[in-house]
Amino acid sequence: MRYRTLGRTGWQISEIGYGMWAIGGKWTGSNDEESLKSLDYAVQYGCNFFDTAWAYGEGHSEKLLGQIVHAHPEKRLYTASKIPPKNFVWPPQQHFTLDEVFPLDHIYKYTEKSLKNIGLDTIDLMMFHAWEDSWASDKSWQRAMRDLKDQGKINAVGISINRWEPNNVVKALRTGMIDVVEVIYNIFEQAPEDRLFPICDKLNIGVIARCPFSEGVLTGTLTKNSKWPEGDWRNTYFVPENLIPSVEHADALKQLVPPGMTMAEMVLRFILFNKTVSTVIPGMRKLDHVKNNIATSDGKALSAELVEKLRAHRWDRKPTAWSQ
Repeated sequence: MRYRTLGRTGWQISEIGYGMWAIGGKWTGSNDEESLKSLDYAVQYGCNFFDTAWAYGEGHSEKLLGQIVHAHPEKRLYTASKIPPKNFVWPPQQHFTLDEVFPLDHIYKYTEKSLKNIGLDTIDLMMFHAWEDSWASDKSWQRAMRDLKDQGKINAVGISINRWEPNNVVKALRTGMIDVVEVIYNIFEQAPEDRLFPICDKLNIGVIARCPFSEGVLTGTLTKNSKWPEGDWRNTYFVPENLIPSVEHADALKQLVPPGMTMAEMVLRFILFNKTVSTVIPGMRKLDHVKNNIATSDGKALSAELVEKLRAHRWDRKPTAWSQ
């Protein structure tokens, strides 16, 4: 495993982190026994950054993280979680006020919930799990996060940026309060390179690349007829107007996958080619996922020629009712 610096935190974190959404209960095909085995394997092979949220199973994913952290007291494992919006609406609408989404008492309450779930006195990185940049100048969220830092309950502050809105955080970054951003970045979603990444470089803000596989599309395994069991989150996201063009875009990439490489590996290597990215956090429900994804952290970069060809597959989209 290779490591990168997470912005001004100075933490040396694994360039392949562990995205824990899929093991929180909203995706079918996972169980706690296999999840814990997968987490343990990741730790043994150098993964030291784990991304969760209270919303991932109403604390269930956080509790799994707590088990793995306490099982490895000899390791420095970095924990990241997120405060859900009070109204539980993703993404927030522009007319929502900060008091509707992140009032002070809610910020404190859910930080305490996450601390209890993970079983720690301090969470390394606490992020807002949604954001509207019109809130940036409001002093209340800044005061709350400063208080939590001063109390030793969190070490760093971050924002998980809404889907397809990479610039809807710029004002917040300029307050000086944000240490880390988490943003969708992959072969399709290259828009963060335009404005967000240069600002992060200038301000020394860490970057977590989330949704590397575009919710599974960029593994190349979905079809236009893919379906999931009742209750699986993907049924609400992959409506026909999303699933069909997504599969078509992914199919167009297949001819570029180098011999001996999977599409998923190519996607991770494309993301890691960008040095602004501190870590990428693929969702991993099974041991095979962990083994394959961690194996890409070997220092072997894609050729510049292939990266340029992949850049041509950029797909700019705007938020919709189903994009969540």
